[in-house]
Amino acid sequence: MSADRELSERLALVTGAGRGIGKAVVTALVERGARVLATDLDPRGVEALAEKYGDQVTARPLDVTDAAAVEALVAEAEAERALGAVDIAVNVAGILRGSQVVDLTDEDWAATFAVNSSGVFHVSRSAARRMAERGHGSIVTVASNAAGIPRAGLSAYAASKAAAVMFTKCLGLEVASRGVRCNTVSPGSTLTDMQRAMWTASDDQDPAAAARRVVEGDLATHRTGIPLGRIADPSDVAEAVAFLVSDRARHITMHDLYVDGGATLRA
Repeated sequence: MSADRELSERLALVTGAGRGIGKAVVTALVERGARVLATDLDPRGVEALAEKYGDQVTARPLDVTDAAAVEALVAEAEAERALGAVDIAVNVAGILRGSQVVDLTDEDWAATFAVNSSGVFHVSRSAARRMAERGHGSIVTVASNAAGIPRAGLSAYAASKAAAVMFTKCLGLEVASRGVRCNTVSPGSTLTDMQRAMWTASDDQDPAAAARRVVEGDLATHRTGIPLGRIADPSDVAEAVAFLVSDRARHITMHDLYVDGGATLRA
């Protein structure tokens, strides 16, 4: 099946859509004909997308940690088909608070899980209820390859993403008989603001050197490099999402697709 306009007449809800991978996902879905309800805690990025794409993108602020707000937004979108039935839900919203475990605060741990795990639960639950009733739908959670391999200084992030992966698989098992597919995409290092935030202050003067260190790996932190020799672009991740929500992936569910250039050696 051709990817050209393959998502026409479908409505996609995308969280964390204002920048980085979320923004790239919106672009990929719009290019395939979908209408997108683009949400973000900071409305500025999604409002810019709505201005760029016109009627194909509707921008809304959303705090995914607020279960009532999530349910209200989905209900509003579907009320009397204001926007239409949500056919696709993509969980991209996420935060990273890096710290060694012995220095990790309770607040950072709770905040990380509130967005990366509970946020996925809130959005997926709201979307899955309606999709299951209609007998079709696709949910994709953008997780991380850190969910599958230990990372020094990323315990809260890695654990929250692992929880999101297993939650999405369990949901997929429960709703498979009702025509709803649930998958995860697990990126490795991707050139986003989150990635840049992990670089040191000196890296601001030489971003190429910072990127090279990521590609080469770091024995001191027991981190492998990237065999393909490049950091991912957000569009690399978005293309994987677009495939999984399409009918080309109609027989794929409960799958975790790594998009990391081989960095984890698929541990």
